[in-house]
Amino acid sequence: MLLSYKWLSDYVDLSGITPEKLAEELTLHGVEVDAVQELGADITNLVVGKVVSCEQHPDADKLKVCQVDIGEEEAVQIVCGAPNVAEGQSVAVARVGGRLPGGMKIKRAKLRGQVSEGMICSLQELGFEGKVVPKKYSEGIFVFPEEVVPGTDAKEPLGLDDTVLELDLTPNRSDCLSYLGAAYEAAAVLNRDVYMPEPRIVPAKDRTEEFVNVRVEADEWNPYYGATMIRGVQVSESPLWLQTALMASGVRPLNNVVDITNYVLLEYGQPLHAFDFDRFGSDEVVVRRAEQDETMTTLDGEERTLSAEHLVITNGTRPTALAGVMGGADSEVEATSENLLLESAYFKPETVRKAQKDLGIRSDSSIRFEKGVDPNRVAAAGERAASLIQQLAGGVVLADPVEHDTLNRDELELDVQADRINASLGTDMSADEMTSVLERLRFPVKEKKGTLHVTVPTRRQDISIEPDIVEEVARLYGYDNIPVTLPNTPSTKGGLTVAQKRKRRIRRFLESAGMHEAVSYSLTTAEKEAHFRSKEEPRVSVALPMSEDRSSLRTTLIPHLLEALSHNRNRNLYNVSLFELGSVFHTAETDVTKQPEEKTYLAGAFTGLWESHEWQGEKKPVDFFVVKGVVEGLLAELKAEVSFEKAERSGLHPGRTASVLIHDRPAGVIGQLHPDTAKAFSLPETYVVELDIDALLKAEEKTVRYRPIPRYPSVDRDIALVVDQTVSAAELERIIKENGQPLLDRVHLFDLYEGEHIAPGKKSAAFSLRYLDRDKTLTEEDVASVHQNVLDALEQKAGAQLRQQ
Repeated sequence: MLLSYKWLSDYVDLSGITPEKLAEELTLHGVEVDAVQELGADITNLVVGKVVSCEQHPDADKLKVCQVDIGEEEAVQIVCGAPNVAEGQSVAVARVGGRLPGGMKIKRAKLRGQVSEGMICSLQELGFEGKVVPKKYSEGIFVFPEEVVPGTDAKEPLGLDDTVLELDLTPNRSDCLSYLGAAYEAAAVLNRDVYMPEPRIVPAKDRTEEFVNVRVEADEWNPYYGATMIRGVQVSESPLWLQTALMASGVRPLNNVVDITNYVLLEYGQPLHAFDFDRFGSDEVVVRRAEQDETMTTLDGEERTLSAEHLVITNGTRPTALAGVMGGADSEVEATSENLLLESAYFKPETVRKAQKDLGIRSDSSIRFEKGVDPNRVAAAGERAASLIQQLAGGVVLADPVEHDTLNRDELELDVQADRINASLGTDMSADEMTSVLERLRFPVKEKKGTLHVTVPTRRQDISIEPDIVEEVARLYGYDNIPVTLPNTPSTKGGLTVAQKRKRRIRRFLESAGMHEAVSYSLTTAEKEAHFRSKEEPRVSVALPMSEDRSSLRTTLIPHLLEALSHNRNRNLYNVSLFELGSVFHTAETDVTKQPEEKTYLAGAFTGLWESHEWQGEKKPVDFFVVKGVVEGLLAELKAEVSFEKAERSGLHPGRTASVLIHDRPAGVIGQLHPDTAKAFSLPETYVVELDIDALLKAEEKTVRYRPIPRYPSVDRDIALVVDQTVSAAELERIIKENGQPLLDRVHLFDLYEGEHIAPGKKSAAFSLRYLDRDKTLTEEDVASVHQNVLDALEQKAGAQLRQQ
């Protein structure tokens, strides 16, 4: 909403208040002002001139040599290229030495041999936007509609001594889409009075009902419709004060009748429409729902196809206006129009919003109707417009408009407790102070024993409940005056949750190990997971997928990581290790009726070299034990016990795959891709790991406990055991730990051998055992006894024999 400071001052006393100060006060009290623009700030030495003579330039077809009276002893010569310049016109002249917007400086010049001492200006050259310039002056200079004394400062009659405030209104403040609404706001902020316009109509003896009848068939959509007949108008150019007021507010002047309806729209916030009654085609106005697929041509020249959900103004047979949105071209006011039918109506916001949206039309009228206009200003706005038309267009206003009226004009009444306002705002205002604040807004208030009985004017349709009154008190009292207090509530120290801490530790560990984090879609297809999950396994499908490749929720992280590896290899990055920490989704239902189970998985994919030391000539390709070491290191960082069992999984190599057990519970898998799977993803030898770490993330944080360094020496024993190839090293380690107590401190597998000197079907596993007693020095007898228990248990439970050579 563009607000002219000069126009606003017609309704509220702004003496002593600069536009900048007004903008600051409005913003501080809840009506934000985005910009303050002084219209003539960049213009100097601009005067009114009268074209004494205008002759064709002798050497240029498109130029004219003008003698212009600018209030000096002699006329000055100005060469002008405007097609509409002519003798006898009053025009705006920028004198030599003057400046125009954009930094243009006016200098004495020669144009095709003729001296030019100044410039006759167009409105665009004076800073007006092209969209608000009257069409007759859009391609040429501006001509004053009435004669002005030459030499007079041109900024005042052109409205360039004005300042425009641009309001950034929230959707609920539709009351400020009018000058009167803004005046009420400014008056409340400045604690000053509001001056309402007073229509002065000299009605004719004839009555409107003698010439026209109004019938409303859709009362629920149009509870009020008023029509006033005005006869004998003279359609012409508006007076300059009216044109400049409209242009400052962003509206293009057209003619005096249309300009008056736009003026009242901006003044009252009430849209109006004037029909050329002679072209209306009937003495009956019928407001009804449009027929399905009925058509009409609107003022913009477009043919509109209507539906039964649209409201139209008709002459009894055909639509002449789309109610609340735009008039029809057939009854538009033209230069020859003499008799007018002035409409002032109330249309339900929902009806106008529907038509506006369906037909793609957004007008100044529809913007106000869709937000709701003041029901108590509808008839008053029509009276104001009729008064102005009588004054400026010479019309005769017939007495008593014809009305259809079932409109509810009741004002809302609310009871608000003063102590609740103070409790909400943290203030200590008295009931009298609150009453004073609300009365500045022109809200009648009756106070009794701390209860405020507030009557809300119909212009403020954004107020409907008690908190709205609290907000009004707060913003008028001043947000800066509300004391700052800390909430009296328990506070907690901010920090990461246990799960967040562990996720961070996981990422940092894997990044320090040389891996890179990948982030992939949670959406996939059954085909992409087919190597690792059965296609028939129940999945959660998306109702409206963005594409075929994103049609269901993933149940594993591995396929997307493999796609990322393949993507990198296609770009000559061969040594890549990636990890992803994300959610997977499982369901047991074929037709999903409840939320799927969401779990947090950690997955990794490794291919190429793990280490490469070119100067030393060392290269270490990724293998099963590299990946196993990363998993062991990570779970040790998270203080989780991990073990591995040989396993077979779909999509993985049958001889190089193991289940991962965390705290002896299955939690994932580690292994090499099956050659067929690797080929499907265009990958060489590749290893993957996937862990369900949901429970691990949510587990309680264990307290870290430290033990002192042993004071007494330990004793080491190495043993090499020959066992069947089916016996795992993990099983041997478990037996050693179980039977080496209480002295066994550590056991470590350091060698595994098959081949020469080992019988077929056998293998050799070498362990290093460390014995320690933290309370004394071990003797040979102490160690021998426990060590023999270990050897006996290995022989009995695993068939292990000490290797002799």
